[in-house]
Amino acid sequence: MHKALAQRLQQQTDAGLWREHRLRASAQDKKVTYGGKALLNFNNNDYLGLSNHPEVKQAFMQAAQVYGVGSGSANTLSGYTQAHEDLVNALAAWLQRDKVLLFSSGYIANLAILTTLMQPQDVIFADKLNHASLNDGMRFSGAKFKRFAHNNMQRLANDLSKYPEENKWIVTEGVFSMEGDAADLPQLANLAQQHQAQLIVDDVHGLGVLGATGAGSLEVHGLSQKDVPILMGGFGKSFGTQGAFVAGSKVFIDALMQFARPYLFTTAMAPALAAATTQSIAIIREDNKRREHLQNIIHYFREQAGNLGLQLLPSSTAIQPIVYNSIEEVQRISEALYNNGILVSCIRYPTVPKDSPRLRISLNANHDYKDIDILLTTLEKISHEQTACATEDSC
Repeated sequence: MHKALAQRLQQQTDAGLWREHRLRASAQDKKVTYGGKALLNFNNNDYLGLSNHPEVKQAFMQAAQVYGVGSGSANTLSGYTQAHEDLVNALAAWLQRDKVLLFSSGYIANLAILTTLMQPQDVIFADKLNHASLNDGMRFSGAKFKRFAHNNMQRLANDLSKYPEENKWIVTEGVFSMEGDAADLPQLANLAQQHQAQLIVDDVHGLGVLGATGAGSLEVHGLSQKDVPILMGGFGKSFGTQGAFVAGSKVFIDALMQFARPYLFTTAMAPALAAATTQSIAIIREDNKRREHLQNIIHYFREQAGNLGLQLLPSSTAIQPIVYNSIEEVQRISEALYNNGILVSCIRYPTVPKDSPRLRISLNANHDYKDIDILLTTLEKISHEQTACATEDSC
């Protein structure tokens, strides 16, 4: 067994897919410190810059004084507190949902949905570019599943029509985590209604940054709980904290609470995190300027990056991938950016397809136009240097 694992590890290294930790020594912000070096950070999902917000930190510290650091137990034993209940009520009111259940992570939440609500005789239809947690949940569910080409509504409609009698579920992200583009939620909701299917939306990357009050992809399209019966959201992105939730009808949420093993057998999220997240929601709902500024710098980035001829994917969100020809090329550029004081990770297989390695530029409301200029000027400089290096064959 040891020898077989060693061989797999060597294959990972040989393929240029080895992953390792870098130790951050500062708060998550637009500038971060690694190894004593300050870096301009385009590498996090804190889209509204709330993880280091003074009011969010204060809410966390006040709750920690009352409840301690950890929850100490599962939700249905002694881990659930008034801080959790306040968060649940804030989410239900904001998102106009009957009921909400909290989870320790988005991965756990998606596993809970798919392994609890689906039965072996059901059929799941899932976008091919869904997050790994949704794919794993489908596999663990025991139900049949079919993956349709990304955002291909005609293919989905054809697949749905082949299963007229079965219980059907459609599963998608609202904003796709590695592409940055959005699902066609109105059409998905229409297809779900036509084919008597239930629509599940993971809107981890849409909540907070999309919609008039930041209520995400569903708010953008005016979709209700009837249109999207199950909504999953995570707190580790725009909320600046950690954990996740599932929101929906009383029947769906009660079923998860009673039967979902990932919920019943996981320690509850820390009460201090729940209190901090409730404060984040208040800021998200009241402070439109953060969202407006983020949209402005997204537009500016795309315009300037397009002028440089960078291969952008069609995203209008904070996730701005730049695709390159090979793993080796994107690794070189990521490392060169690091050496020039900019943090952007390269994203490789299996996170994205083998033929689509990329830099995943993550913009947030703390960035300004000067930060964008520094990033793009540095990318242009690196590109010229690597072109000259390849031409002279001397690097």
